[in-house]
Amino acid sequence: MTYSLNASHLDRMLGRWQSQGPAYLDLANAFRTLIMDGRLPLGSRLPAERSLAPQLGISRNTVTAAYRLLREQGYLQSLRGNGSFITIPADHQQSNRIASWIPAGQDRDAIDFTIASPQASTSFFDATQSLHDDIGGNVEDAGYDLQGISQLRRLLADRYTSLGLPTSPSEVMVTAGAQHAWGLLIRLLTKERDQVLMESPTYPNAVDAVRSLNRQTLMIGLDGSDWHTDLIQTTISRRKPALSYFMADFHNPTGLVMPEETRNRVIASTEKAGGHVVFDETLSDLALDEDSPLRPTTTHRSPHVIMIGSFSKIVWAGLRLGWVRAPAPLISRLVTLRAAADAGNSIVPQIIACRLLESYADVLRERRRSLRQGRDVLADAVRRLLPRWSFRLPDGGLSLWIDLGARVSSRLALVAPEHGVRLLPGSRFGADSTLDNYLRLPFVHDEATAREGVVRLAAAFDQVMNDHDARRPDHQAPVPRRSADRSLAMTSGHGFL
Repeated sequence: MTYSLNASHLDRMLGRWQSQGPAYLDLANAFRTLIMDGRLPLGSRLPAERSLAPQLGISRNTVTAAYRLLREQGYLQSLRGNGSFITIPADHQQSNRIASWIPAGQDRDAIDFTIASPQASTSFFDATQSLHDDIGGNVEDAGYDLQGISQLRRLLADRYTSLGLPTSPSEVMVTAGAQHAWGLLIRLLTKERDQVLMESPTYPNAVDAVRSLNRQTLMIGLDGSDWHTDLIQTTISRRKPALSYFMADFHNPTGLVMPEETRNRVIASTEKAGGHVVFDETLSDLALDEDSPLRPTTTHRSPHVIMIGSFSKIVWAGLRLGWVRAPAPLISRLVTLRAAADAGNSIVPQIIACRLLESYADVLRERRRSLRQGRDVLADAVRRLLPRWSFRLPDGGLSLWIDLGARVSSRLALVAPEHGVRLLPGSRFGADSTLDNYLRLPFVHDEATAREGVVRLAAAFDQVMNDHDARRPDHQAPVPRRSADRSLAMTSGHGFL
């Protein structure tokens, strides 16, 4: 699908792009930043020069010169009579990824802070040692199943039941990860142009999934320490979104935990409005206090409440297994929908998952210990080498959500590869170019790599701030230090249309 960007929307995304350099160069650099951090999707059509120039308050010649430079650099392709479309240079397609989950390619020397996914646990290797007998007992089957093998669904259901949410195997569907589950739910429960309520910041690929299916995102901003419960409740009541998405436990990227009262009010509002709410439990078990009790997002049995989860953060993303926990009739509809697109999961990773669930306490203890050490090491390094940055030490999850003290996150992400480190800017997690004063730093590396990564980050940040301070007009004040972008209370995003 080709998206046509209108001039007013693009103006908001560009923000304060002018500095003290040539205007056409500043504009081209601003476009390149938006392209490389994924806010302008590949193939999108830019507004015509004659419509963008008056919107930005500049001459048409300036826009023409910026477009020409972008074409020369490989970021724009123009087709006579059809307009100009976003692309990226061939030599950047591996080293500068658009999606946050695409690995770093061949540059093995770069330290990658873009992916919040730990290496495979030793428990995974233990579970794969003697699969022969387990597989042999299942060869009479076709080798895959649209809903998931019965043993795995039973173990997942038993786990929910033991945590206080009675669940049967018929209420569980195995998927190829939480992202796959989310995509299926969007297709099943919404139609084109429907509104999907989401948090800001949030997991960027969850937003991408909504917009790629031509649904509208209705974003509710966090205030740095909590959810705007009254605003969420009012929005659900008045706007009646077909679907809502929340990460209530150790939220990505902030690490926040949604209060019980907020969860209950979200569910009650959703039930009254007649929609569905999806709670993403991918990080729910990653409390870094080893004695923290496990619990589901809610024990409220409701036909309007759906939970999705994944083994990717606990075990390994390469296992490619997730699940949906929902009422049995909805699971049946998901299975029917899935049949038109794929044939289900391979039996081998499902057998591995069964083994892991049988010793899940040990699996979780190992992962929590390594992440707790990673968090403390990364936090110490940032505090020592980058004292200007501020953050709240999270009680769980996979990353630090850092306030840089200036809106330079996108520029930092562009400069960082020159110093051997890769980043996703805070704006990748926000709505319509917000949160550019934030940065997510995952604590998934070993101690030596994490500390070296922060050394490289400090050098990149010094370069960015020296340039930023030199270019900032005298009348432009620096961004005030604050715990969150309070200017974002609620925005309605219409994809990139």
